Amino acid sequence: MRLESHPQGILLTVKAQPGSRQDAIKGWQDGALKVAVTQVAEKGKANRAIMQVLAKQLKRKSQIELLRGETSSNKHFLIRDCSEDDLIRRIEAVVDRCC
Repeated sequence: MRLESHPQGILLTVKAQPGSRQDAIKGWQDGALKVAVTQVAEKGKANRAIMQVLAKQLKRKSQIELLRGETSSNKHFLIRDCSEDDLIRRIEAVVDRCC
């Protein structure tokens, strides 16, 4: 898994899967957290949907920001005010429930 320290929190690498049947965190793929969303990759719709899925599943509400990868399937999200250990625990809990 690819997590990087950032002065404001942790950078999380996400592999986006737009146009899926359901919104869900699918687990790890090549070191990135795979997130599927029903929205298509058009005018930022999928990016906003991914942020909503992450916020809801990781219980981080307004503390998530897309820093890199706006038009790429590989994205880097900043999770503010979160330690690496806390983020790993939250992700593992979601992945264990869904996968």
